[in-house]
Amino acid sequence: MISVDNLAVEFSGHTLFSDVSFTINADDKIALMGKNGAGKSTMMKIIAGVQKATRGHVRTPKDAVIAYLPQHLLTEDNTTVFDEASKVFSQVFAMRDEMDALNKQLETRTDYESEDYMKIIERVSDLGEKYYALEEVNYDAEVEKALKGLGFKPTDFTRPTSEFSGGWRMRIELAKILLQKPDLILLDEPTNHIDIESVIWLEDFLVNKANAVVVISHDRAFIDSITNRTIEVTMGRIYDYKAKYTHYLQLREERRAHQIKAYQEQQKMIADNMAFIERFKGTYSKTNQVASRERMLEKLDIIEIDDIDTSALKLRFPPTQRSGDYPVTVKDVSKSYGDHVVFNDANMSIARGEKVCFVGRNGEGKSTMIKAILGEIDVEGTCTLGHNVKVGYFAQNQAALLDESLSIFQTVDEVAKGDIRTQIKNILGRFMFKGDDIDKKVSVLSGGEKTRLAMVKLLLEPVNVLILDEPTNHLDLKSKDVLKEALQDFDGTLILVSHDRDFLQGLANKVFEFKDKRVIEHFETIDAYLERNKIESIKALDL
Repeated sequence: MISVDNLAVEFSGHTLFSDVSFTINADDKIALMGKNGAGKSTMMKIIAGVQKATRGHVRTPKDAVIAYLPQHLLTEDNTTVFDEASKVFSQVFAMRDEMDALNKQLETRTDYESEDYMKIIERVSDLGEKYYALEEVNYDAEVEKALKGLGFKPTDFTRPTSEFSGGWRMRIELAKILLQKPDLILLDEPTNHIDIESVIWLEDFLVNKANAVVVISHDRAFIDSITNRTIEVTMGRIYDYKAKYTHYLQLREERRAHQIKAYQEQQKMIADNMAFIERFKGTYSKTNQVASRERMLEKLDIIEIDDIDTSALKLRFPPTQRSGDYPVTVKDVSKSYGDHVVFNDANMSIARGEKVCFVGRNGEGKSTMIKAILGEIDVEGTCTLGHNVKVGYFAQNQAALLDESLSIFQTVDEVAKGDIRTQIKNILGRFMFKGDDIDKKVSVLSGGEKTRLAMVKLLLEPVNVLILDEPTNHLDLKSKDVLKEALQDFDGTLILVSHDRDFLQGLANKVFEFKDKRVIEHFETIDAYLERNKIESIKALDL
């Protein structure tokens, strides 16, 4: 059992959270929830031992192994994928190699009675006791199984890690964590960079093979699948629910309703007492009563309501001109980079008003196809945009395309048209830009903040074809709900690339699967595809 005792974090006169206490039991699968900036990642870093609290302690058993996967990795190296993943067993390999070296010395030395010889025997005995007490494991097979589960092909094993993107390097670190079989796994947004099949593999591992887990994630389906407890960080304190995320949402609404009722009753009591004080101030016979009520109000702890309910705010894409019958047509399209074939002879016709999804493992060509449709790369075959098509495109690097000299408000104001301009502050608030935030320059925003701002900007542009490439990676759950509702109501054509199953469900009525250098058309909803894919993937992965 790991105990978090009276943790507090303060900086620059601001209290992030204080007097936070809870325990993590051996079988707990905990979702750490809360708004961006509430302190979730900070709390996780403190538990991991990579950051110190202002006050309080994290108490862990002596031999407990805690493994931590941060949102962003800073390491760079030139080992191979397989060797990097195998580093998790470096201590075991070092023990084995030392024993082999010492045994060779014993075979060749003849000073049997010397002190050095006896020391070697003692060292071999100590190492052997530790080494042979370990569970017998085929370490290479374990590394291979973990890497395959997270999407690596056998041909990737010997490639240098420097050849891989940040997302793939994240998977290597995740494989190292899983191979440690730790007592506690701490995961900060683990699904942001892995595809659906890898998420399914990770879910199965965490549910059936991991010990305690604490996870921060905006992927609702993922956290609902793996967690049995939810700890919410809000307004400097925590609320601990022995419930999955979906049930926690119901309990939180009940809590908030009680808070609102208690707040209203308290405000009425305060108003009544203030009126009494005002009325009888200076009245001799009421002096003691007035003083008593003033002292009572001074000592009163004002009830706070945890968050602001903006659920009434609903966004819609502005109307635009009608496109032709087939806004996007792809005919016999192939794309290669040198000897590497991405896909061959791909065909697709996307009708006006259709909502389609591109799915497949990372590297199978989904983003490449989008670039081909937009005319950003040369391909064999033809990609045609239909009559009167106006495309709105959200790329994975969309944040980098914002004008950094503008403020948040100016960025949105320049694309907003008509009555929607009167709601800009409310819209920005829904995407976590509130108060003075809207006057900040884009240049000072974090990557996640820029991504959210780019999404707000896209929501206000009049388009009839939307192409979204991984739009949800930096959106919190409320923001994703706003976007999803807007996309469900969107009467144009939608092409969506995403690994977030909860976000995908109910959005697409046709699926294009990118697999083995082919593009396969499935005439089924994304919900049906995901259910079938989940079953097939788990069987194929032999878990």
